[in-house]
Formats: sequence, C-alpha cells, structure tokens
Amino acid sequence: MAVNPLLLRTPLPTSLVRANSVRPLHNRAPWVWAVSGITLGLLAGVLVFAPARWLAAGLHWMGSPMQLHNAQGTLWNGSGQLTFQSGAQGSTALPGQLEWTLRPAWIHQHPGLRVQWRADCCLSQPWVWRISTDLQAVQLQTDDLPSSQPLRMPASMLTGLGTPWNTLQAQGRLELSTRALDIRASTEGLQLQGALQLDAVGVSTSLSTLKPLGSYRFALQGAANPVLSLSTLEGALQLRGNGVIQNRRVVFDGEATAAEGREDALSNLLNIIGQRQGARSLIHLG
Repeated sequence: MAVNPLLLRTPLPTSLVRANSVRPLHNRAPWVWAVSGITLGLLAGVLVFAPARWLAAGLHWMGSPMQLHNAQGTLWNGSGQLTFQSGAQGSTALPGQLEWTLRPAWIHQHPGLRVQWRADCCLSQPWVWRISTDLQAVQLQTDDLPSSQPLRMPASMLTGLGTPWNTLQAQGRLELSTRALDIRASTEGLQLQGALQLDAVGVSTSLSTLKPLGSYRFALQGAANPVLSLSTLEGALQLRGNGVIQNRRVVFDGEATAAEGREDALSNLLNIIGQRQGARSLIHLG
C-alpha cells in the first residue's frame, strides 16, 4: 500500500511530543532524587564523623610550624599534642593535651566556625575563636585573654621555630594575653585591630652563664599599619625596640645593652644578638 508523502512531512501534535519527551524524565526522577539523597547523606556522615587526624594532616600539608600529634576524636570534638617544629631541626611540644570543640556558626551575617580551645596545662579557662568569611577575606576574632589569665607556655617551645631560637635555647615562661583581637586576611594584606601582648618571664639562655637574663614584653597594637614594641620589664640584659607591619612585611629596629656592672658577663651574647656597635648590639628586621 502506498504512503502519502504529505503525511511524512506533517509534524506530530505538540501535546503528543511533550508527553513522549516528559515521560522518561518522570521515570528517572525518583532514581535521581534517591541517588542525590544517598550522596548527601554520605557526605553529611563523613563530615559529622570526620576524624581529628584530618586536621593534623591539613596542618602537615600546609607546612605549618604548628603540628598536631596523636590526634584523637573527631574534627568537631578532638584532642592532640601541639608541637612547634622547623624542618629537620627538631620540635618542641606543649606540656599537655590540647582539646577543641568546633561548630558551624553564623557570624556577622557571614558563614563561619566557632572554635573553643582547652588546655589544662596552659589555659585557666576555654579560649573561644570565631572564624568567618565573606568569600573575599577571612576574619578571626578571639575572646579576650586578660593578663591575669593568659595563655602560659614554656619558652623552650620557641626552639622548634628554628633560627635564631634553636641557637638561643631559651628557657623561662611565655604569657600571651589579648584584647579585642580582630585579624582580617585577604589578597590585599593583613589588617589587625585590638592588641596582643607576649611577656617572656625569667628568660635565660645556654649562651650565657648569667641566669636569668631578665623579663621582657613584646606588644602588638592594631592600626592601619600595626605597631610593634619591645621593652624590658627587669633584668641584666636590656632590650628595647619599635617596629611596624607595612606592605605585608615587618620592619623593626631595636637594641640590646647590658645593665651596669654586667657588661663582661653579657659581652659574648651581645655579639650574637645583633650587630655590635660599642656597648650596644643593634637589631634590625625588614
């Protein structure tokens, strides 16, 4: 039987085409939703039960001078031993376990994380950080650490940071306190508000038989160009200096001198600290 050529060129009705094209999608939709649900469930499970060692691996991958050993628990509730290390020059560990609690948070209308740090060896109370991002910068804000309740660490931890600390082999105690600390990092640089203070108490070094050398204060004050200062609280070795963080680099000028009557005992140390100029040893960074 012959077929009319006109029938071959006649388009199918729109409703019929739509019905034929939509039907397979309806058949596939439940499977798509099922697979999507399973995938999201697996991702959620991975995130909820992510092991703490992932944080340790992340610090190692970034080459951070701070490393986390013997990590236990999950990414959200974990513990480990914090160490400072510099390549093959060894490492020094915090004298005790560092514990943390990590939670998602909405901070100043931006997504972020709330972190609570606990360390019986070094903190008298939990220290809370709030980290947020607007996709252009990352902002860190911390609860205040008053000078009466600072973060306390042995000065020997600085040895793990490499030169010049591994040469000085400092002993003593470090006390870190903060006030309204707010750090914002972006491609344009680092912005800092608030204040940070680090006291080095009862410092001594293997390079001098005079023990202790003294106690010192390093202060960082937030501004458009954050200001640095170094001063002596007490001691035979007198340190002082000032600096600024500008254009993503630190510029610092200071000097070291010996208290009256201690010149001979500290002569060798002054030669090592900086460039000797008479009774002074000049320190320059940047």
